[in-house]
Amino acid sequence: MSSYSTTAGDIPESPGGTDDPFRDERPDRDAAPQFVLPLVVRIEKTAPPARTDALETAARAVLVMLSDERSLGDGEWARAMRDWQDARIRKVVRRARGAEWRRATELPGITVTGATTGEPAPAAEVRVFPPVPLDGWPKELAKLQVSGTDLDDPGPLPAPDPAQPVLWLSPDLDMSAGKAMAQVGHGAQLAWWELSETDRKTWREAGFPLTVRTADAERWRQLVASGLPLVRDAGFTEIAPGSCTVCADHPALRN
Repeated sequence: MSSYSTTAGDIPESPGGTDDPFRDERPDRDAAPQFVLPLVVRIEKTAPPARTDALETAARAVLVMLSDERSLGDGEWARAMRDWQDARIRKVVRRARGAEWRRATELPGITVTGATTGEPAPAAEVRVFPPVPLDGWPKELAKLQVSGTDLDDPGPLPAPDPAQPVLWLSPDLDMSAGKAMAQVGHGAQLAWWELSETDRKTWREAGFPLTVRTADAERWRQLVASGLPLVRDAGFTEIAPGSCTVCADHPALRN
């Protein structure tokens, strides 16, 4: 599987109730038609974004899609969002550049721009689309590349602000940029589902501030045992089944 694709049934874990769509592991969820949430990251050959900016932007893109009025109630994307969440919560990340990116932006979706100011890397751009059937991708997205240049950070990252949500990556796993983008998207979604309506509104109105960082070994052990939302991977791509990939440390969810 390519370095920019995660296609198969990652399983987030959450401390929520039995009606939590991430904890429901009924067999009929697997029997239901399977949908995926497509994300496309812009990676120009000569000016790729920084890795962490791309990860953070992907996580915010998932939150923007979840909270968009078109995804709720009788909105035009609401049925697709419900169908997606009734089955396994799958996300697929692909990359585009040049004319491919321009064609992707013409499809219904939302483009989210990262926080990098342009020095030395351009701000990340991620476009998220309403869910599509696993085997029913629009042709403009189906032909996008799922392999290519991986992403790096140009320098050391500052410590995260403890007053903001942090999506902590496991220090034990080596994931491609695309795989990690999907995993932090899962983590952001888990946090969203665990929050109260008031906390969701506050986060949304603030523009979904968040940070992605890799935990050190000691912090990771504490996070896994903390009761905070934890993503476990199904093991279809890159890593072993059951691997804990991301912990969503939102201030409103801390004990």
